Amino acid sequence: MSQISNAIATRDNGPEALVRQYREDFTLVLPEHIKGETWMRLAVGSLRRDQNLAAAASRNPGSLMNALLDCARLGHEPGTESYYLVPFGNEVQGIEGYRGVVERIYRAGAIKTVQAEVVCSNDEFIWKPGKIDDHQPPRWEGPQTVPYHEVDWFGDRGEVKGAYAYGIFQDGTPSRVVVINRDYIDKVRKESRGSDHPKSPWVKWFDQMVLKTVARRLEPWVPTSTEWRKEQLRAAKEVAAENGPTAAVQTPRPQAEPAGPEDYDEGPIEGELVD
Repeated sequence: MSQISNAIATRDNGPEALVRQYREDFTLVLPEHIKGETWMRLAVGSLRRDQNLAAAASRNPGSLMNALLDCARLGHEPGTESYYLVPFGNEVQGIEGYRGVVERIYRAGAIKTVQAEVVCSNDEFIWKPGKIDDHQPPRWEGPQTVPYHEVDWFGDRGEVKGAYAYGIFQDGTPSRVVVINRDYIDKVRKESRGSDHPKSPWVKWFDQMVLKTVARRLEPWVPTSTEWRKEQLRAAKEVAAENGPTAAVQTPRPQAEPAGPEDYDEGPIEGELVD
């Protein structure tokens, strides 16, 4: 009986109680599409399912609060494939998954399709934006707006050598295409703390981490939040009101720069267990 009482006391004074204590703070940060009660149940459920996570949260409750606030700010549900809560030493790390990045892009409403793929050494990948060299005609004729990627899905694809991503806007035009090579992938992984640990997502789900890395590189070129859509609709309605009742309300979209391989480095990707 005393063991049960001790367990209840620990639960009531532990990280679960802390999460409930700051319920209103989380609710204020959450976007409209997520119900606060559902979000809270998922947060508490994550702690109950994973003893290592609960132990790390007990040792460092501040890290749990930071991870949950980040999860709420991004509009994700904790402990899902969109946003992972991972015990790492004496702290809790919040990691946005590949699905979470794509969800934020779709949620903004400007993009109807996100295309992101890993490229392997045995794949055929052609990406020649702009003017093509007349002396060496490529198999893919004419300038490309998106890459050509042919894969033998049931054969040996070889080692991962890179990845690419782009979005298709609602009017059918493509966004900027971002391309990363293996050197960049290895650099991001090296700068991710604990990336060689057996439980690291870089070890367990390497392809997913590569897709997440390239999806994060796409973020500057496409809208990624519901707040963007609300603000653009509000501004468009104000313009329509000034121009008269017959003015059409259209949601503007960012202008895509000429497509081409990336040659800049924005630094470590947030949420990759970086020191």
